[in-house]
Amino acid sequence: MIITAIKRGGIVYVYAEGNRVLWTIGCGPECELMGYTSTTVTIRRGNIAYVYNEKGHLVSTTQAR
Repeated sequence: MIITAIKRGGIVYVYAEGNRVLWTIGCGPECELMGYTSTTVTIRRGNIAYVYNEKGHLVSTTQAR
């Protein structure tokens, strides 16, 4: 389960309970962490939003607003 996601520089860190890192992704300084839930993290690069699951696998993309 995802507890929090934080962007530092060009890297998004995704954490589970106990401050354990589930996964990280280098997305560059221009990306935006749009949000997260207990099961997904959404990162915007340009005009595309990428949704990743709790294992860090890409599950969908969509046009960002």
